[in-house]
Amino acid sequence: MSTRPTIGRGPKVQAAVHAATVAELAATGYAALTVEAVATRAGVHKTTVYRRWADRDSLVADALAAHVAADVPIPDTGTAEGDLRALARALAAWLSGPTGTAVVTTMVAEGVRVPAIAELKRDFFAGRLERAAVVVTRAVERGELPAGTRPDAVVKAMMAPLYLRALITAEPVGDEAADQAARTALGAARAGVL
Repeated sequence: MSTRPTIGRGPKVQAAVHAATVAELAATGYAALTVEAVATRAGVHKTTVYRRWADRDSLVADALAAHVAADVPIPDTGTAEGDLRALARALAAWLSGPTGTAVVTTMVAEGVRVPAIAELKRDFFAGRLERAAVVVTRAVERGELPAGTRPDAVVKAMMAPLYLRALITAEPVGDEAADQAARTALGAARAGVL
């Protein structure tokens, strides 16, 4: 005898389906993700999913948007080095996990094909850069970095090696890589290169 899903309606269903979609992305990847598997994982019938989302692309785009909308805490350790290291370690931890890898891989790969995911990718990275740039702005105000330092360039210099390791070279993305990325970006900023 099969059990009938009984999760209810409204925001609970949406949250369950979003979480199930991200979990399926992490478990199987975008190409193998099915609405049926998401529905099963969420504890709802597939028609419930199809009533809210017309197809897999819109389901994934909506689930990713909900997932990446979560606020990322911006550190305030009192030093540029501490703040950049904390940012880099948080990014490395996220990229090292199955969810972070699945989310970024999907945004990069499917953003080429699915306009809603392309827009999400642009907004995601722009938002993360803008929020993280605050640590560099504070460092300039404290006199730790030269006037004229471009906060977005420093943050990009810190993030780029971590994304490269996670998405291209498949090297480990841990604290050591994060610390090196932060030191390199900070050194370039202190030298006036950024």
